[in-house]
Amino acid sequence: MEKSPLTTLCYIEKDQKYLMLHRVKKQKDVNKDKWIGIGGHFELGESPEECLLREVKEETGLTLTKYSFRGIVTFFAEGWQTEYMCLFTSDSFVGSLSDCEEGELEWVEKSRLLDLNLWEGDKIFFRLLMENAPFFSLKLGYNGDRLTEAVLDGSPMELLDIRREDGSLTGKVQERSIVHASGSLHGTAHVWIVRPSDGAFAYPFRNATPHTAKQQAFEILLQKRSQAKDSYPGCYDISSAGHLPAGSGFLESALRELEEELGIKADPQDLQEVFLHVGYAESTFYGKPFKNAEVSAVYLYTRPVEEEHLTLQAEEVESVCWMDYDTLLSEVRQEAEAGKTEKYCIFLDELERLGEKARALLEM
Repeated sequence: MEKSPLTTLCYIEKDQKYLMLHRVKKQKDVNKDKWIGIGGHFELGESPEECLLREVKEETGLTLTKYSFRGIVTFFAEGWQTEYMCLFTSDSFVGSLSDCEEGELEWVEKSRLLDLNLWEGDKIFFRLLMENAPFFSLKLGYNGDRLTEAVLDGSPMELLDIRREDGSLTGKVQERSIVHASGSLHGTAHVWIVRPSDGAFAYPFRNATPHTAKQQAFEILLQKRSQAKDSYPGCYDISSAGHLPAGSGFLESALRELEEELGIKADPQDLQEVFLHVGYAESTFYGKPFKNAEVSAVYLYTRPVEEEHLTLQAEEVESVCWMDYDTLLSEVRQEAEAGKTEKYCIFLDELERLGEKARALLEM
């Protein structure tokens, strides 16, 4: 008999811990070796609450005395029946834990949850639960273990490929907030717009006339991040930068960000990739830890750019300005040495390497 597409799942809480089930006892189990909550399929005629109470009693021996219906989670994957899961939490129960035929039960500290072998989509609704989000509808799509889609209350969520330090893919995909909660290494594209300090644009750089000074002076176009950003609001940043959405490459993301953030429609040959950069930064924004581990393709863009002709993406960019490279380097270095990120959110080592590459090209 085909199982009901309706299920329940409950996270039972005590002392800042969740009761988790490690599914290790059955060989033929879609959740084999994963850690999940307590629940199962509806039986004929059951309501969500009746299914919840029965499954918790059968799997744990506990009887819930109070519980909260927190959301609906829709799961779909090719080759599998679509599942509609009623998600509950409970912090009130009676009884003692019993052995479970499905796996091993363990009380796990909330701070350790992301270290467990979880479905990537489960990490999303864990975050929603721990942030006390109002009742939500979450849709999750999978291809095998790989998360392919996440939609919260009808709005698509940003999914990122997890990468190695050489930029190659690990095969894992995570939602953006989970990436920055766990510090997973992900891809970004960084585009630095530069011009000689005398205002004479050089494109490409190799055709520029060398200055008589020992080093070619140049300026960088900086963007000031919107105050609405979830990280580094109001800080000065790279000319244009952004995450690589799952399935996207470095160059296509660089071109897309240039157009979206600044209104610059560039061709691939307009960007010169100068190096790959791996950076890590950790901070706190709006009371939440923010871990940024990124591997970035760094590009130079040297075509003429006039501030008044740019179209700024209001939700991302507050303003732009040109700044002398040496002045910028000095100020970013001072912040780095002081251990601060107040005015700039720029990696010092990336900026130093950028100067070497830009000057080498200018002086050709």
